[in-house]
Amino acid sequence: MTEFQESLSKIEQEIESHQSLTELWDQACHEFAYKSAFSNMGATLTYAELDQVASQLAAYFQNETALEPGDRVAIQLPNLLQYPVVILAALRTGLVIVNTNPLYTAMETAHQFNDAGVKAVIILANSAHILEEVIPYTEVETVIVTQLADLHPLSRRLFINLTAKYIRKIVPKFKLKQSISFREALAKGAQHSFKPVKQSPEDLALIQYTVGTTGRPKGAVLTHRNLIANVVQLKSRLPDSLRIGEEVAIAPLPVYHIYGFVLNCIVMPMLGAHIILITNPRDTSGFVNELGRWDFTVFSGINTLFVSLCQNSQFGQLDMTRLKLTLSGGMALTRSVNDEWKELTGCTITQGYGLTEASPVVAISGTYESQFGSVGRPLPLTEVRIVGEQKEDLCSGEIGELYIRGPQIMSGYWQDDTDIPDKDGWLATGDIARVGEDGSLLIVDRKKDIINISGFPVYPNELENVISSHPDVIECAVVGLPDEQSGEVIKLFVVTLNRRLSVKQVRDYCRERLTSYKVPRLVEFRTHLPKSNVGKVLRRKLLEEELARIQKMRKRV
Repeated sequence: MTEFQESLSKIEQEIESHQSLTELWDQACHEFAYKSAFSNMGATLTYAELDQVASQLAAYFQNETALEPGDRVAIQLPNLLQYPVVILAALRTGLVIVNTNPLYTAMETAHQFNDAGVKAVIILANSAHILEEVIPYTEVETVIVTQLADLHPLSRRLFINLTAKYIRKIVPKFKLKQSISFREALAKGAQHSFKPVKQSPEDLALIQYTVGTTGRPKGAVLTHRNLIANVVQLKSRLPDSLRIGEEVAIAPLPVYHIYGFVLNCIVMPMLGAHIILITNPRDTSGFVNELGRWDFTVFSGINTLFVSLCQNSQFGQLDMTRLKLTLSGGMALTRSVNDEWKELTGCTITQGYGLTEASPVVAISGTYESQFGSVGRPLPLTEVRIVGEQKEDLCSGEIGELYIRGPQIMSGYWQDDTDIPDKDGWLATGDIARVGEDGSLLIVDRKKDIINISGFPVYPNELENVISSHPDVIECAVVGLPDEQSGEVIKLFVVTLNRRLSVKQVRDYCRERLTSYKVPRLVEFRTHLPKSNVGKVLRRKLLEEELARIQKMRKRV
């Protein structure tokens, strides 16, 4: 057996040695009991405290509700101390987690709850008025309402919660007769004993809805084994410089998104890390102030978040000498952002690639990649294929659709009979990619976003990477609009603080760096771009707006 085969065998054995995520969590709570686990808004829970509070909530689920193992529980919270508590309590009682965006509208909330058959909801009081509107049309029976600081010491809890309700007035009135407060649920649970639930690797752990950047969100069905596999795979690729029980990880990405969920609520706790939950990373000044309180060693984000921080003058003054690992995912990382982050922090950004359906990580970059934009080699036990238009396998260096297979791939979508993945386990990602000679992946773009100019494919990621390097461009996005002569034309949206920057200057900049047919014909300046809940720029939204505008103009004619 070669060294490589032996390494894969060890990873397989480690995956098979765990029965459930609950087991991983219990091990972490025991091994790191007196270390800090999670901090948020000035309060901290140790692993032992997290263990105790989660057991109380689990006992409440078991003894004070009609919930049974396999029932779906929605967690509709921002990044708060309550989030990991609810995760562990739900896992311990065999409930299936449904992560839900707290900013969802009533229609979006109702769709997700009904599609997943949600029986219980843990929700922030700030959003409870939305639930009041939709709950009569769902199967929800158990509602637990929490306030921002419910797990903080008494004096701070009263100050934050009362300020939110009466001073800031960010808690609209609501009436949920069947609801119970989070702290009351804990008190009732403390009166009972929690009984462990037998679990197997193939049990459903999570229904994670896609963000819907290319259509209506679908629920990816992820088992304990899927998620355990991805955790073990990812740990095998983390740098050797990380030390068990010593790392401090900044978690600005919402935990209700698969990237933040797996990284900061499974992987980092398994390493005994201290995770700093950031509730509102869009408040850049407040975020930077919070960063100044910690000697953090791990940071995770996406391109737009890095842009926001690098623009803040106070961020560059922070002491980041202990930063070992910066992770980027969710969207393409531009070279200009990568270079500026390295200059300010001294830490190179490690790029990763994944998707909800893959639990979520497929590949992660390392020190061996020679080309910027590479997302690294596929994780151990992960196979990839590049497939052409006729479904033929393409060779190294050729561009086609990426197919993936591995133990982290979902079994399918919830309430969807579509045969995805196929009978051989291959999942078509919808991403256009190529494999380099060193085996690393380079993601070119989303298949649906490719622009066709007189038969020539144009990849928006390529254009955005070039244009964002302009010193006056904060961020940009490219879409293709219908055109009778060339099939499509390129429209560029630019965000800049320089009011003197002209369309001509932008196009001239493009002409110097791009082939003529790739130069945007149309350029529009905007104050901001539409983004998903994790900050990913929504090209689809821009395209819909433009098509609606074109249709309106045609009607006038």
